[in-house]
Amino acid sequence: MSTVLLVDDDSDNRWALQLALEGNGHRVVLARNGLDALKKLARGIPRLIITDWEMPEMDGAELCRHVRCNPALAHLPIILLSAMPEPGHGPPCWSAVFRKPADLSVLMQTVDALAAERLVGAVAPLAPESPMASRWQAVNPRCWP
Repeated sequence: MSTVLLVDDDSDNRWALQLALEGNGHRVVLARNGLDALKKLARGIPRLIITDWEMPEMDGAELCRHVRCNPALAHLPIILLSAMPEPGHGPPCWSAVFRKPADLSVLMQTVDALAAERLVGAVAPLAPESPMASRWQAVNPRCWP
């Protein structure tokens, strides 16, 4: 089970996508716009983000830029949903784009694939090769009480 941050200003869209995602075994955290999403991201990091493009206060493209500029979040896959054509200004900050109304089966396959990629990419941190090869190596041992 993976956690998905779902960002959309339309409550009907949030409800429909939440049902589909939860039916596919995902836990869903809801946000109404980009600013709300950033607040939710400060509390916990999901496996991936699904966001609408056009929203009040902060749109999906701006949310993507904020996420990509934050080192703790930059690795997150982002799916952009839009009734408009894909934004063409600058390089895309998202992993996939779906036009509304999106084919739910294809969207769920993409969500599952991106969540699985993130799991495969999540490697446990390596243990230091020697006791001295750690972040404390630079600390003079005489400084410890």
